[in-house]
Amino acid sequence: MSYIQENLREIRRNIAEACGRSGRSPDDVEIVAVTKYVSLETTRAALQAGIGHIGESRAQDAVRKWNELGDSAVWHFIGNLQTNKVREVIGKFTYLHSLDRLSLARELNKRGEQDGIVTRCMIQVNISGEETKHGLSPEEVSDFIEEISSMRQIQAVGLMTMAPYVDDPEETRWIFRGLRQLRDELQRRDIPHDPLHHLSMGMSNDYQIAVEEGATFIRLGSTLVGDERS
Repeated sequence: MSYIQENLREIRRNIAEACGRSGRSPDDVEIVAVTKYVSLETTRAALQAGIGHIGESRAQDAVRKWNELGDSAVWHFIGNLQTNKVREVIGKFTYLHSLDRLSLARELNKRGEQDGIVTRCMIQVNISGEETKHGLSPEEVSDFIEEISSMRQIQAVGLMTMAPYVDDPEETRWIFRGLRQLRDELQRRDIPHDPLHHLSMGMSNDYQIAVEEGATFIRLGSTLVGDERS
């Protein structure tokens, strides 16, 4: 599937240009191929094209692909995870991008203790304040981090947000900037937490703006691997 290789080359050029505009290194930005709307065959082709990170958001489909492809990628669970699905994904997904409530944190920690597994988590923050989006409000994040700081099987490695789809991606800049500023503020405060290095933000429509504002993980679906829904 040569179109994936062509898309990847174009995306990497765009990342390099965005990093040049913002004084960053392209090496600091990881591409997560969002494969929830493509087949196992296309997911495998993405790996063969040089993608090392795969993102899935539905437990049943995600586990099926993991069972086939396993250690050939670093796996990211990027969707809303129900607590009763934790047992299906823990140990398979290195990163969870959608930690947004204590019940989920407790279940991840409990299952992690049973299996000896630490899950690296991004705390999901609803910067835009949209009622249709999951995530903590920016004001809730500090207390949430303190609440989970004693849970040894969770490593809070960063923050995640989603911006609305708009025709002009520049209109999303304030959202990505807000997440970066929140991360920087949390790092300065004397609260127990992990490094919070990562910023998971930016998708196919707006990833260049997200990179300019500090994204370390960008989640790309249609612009990279396409969309095979009929």
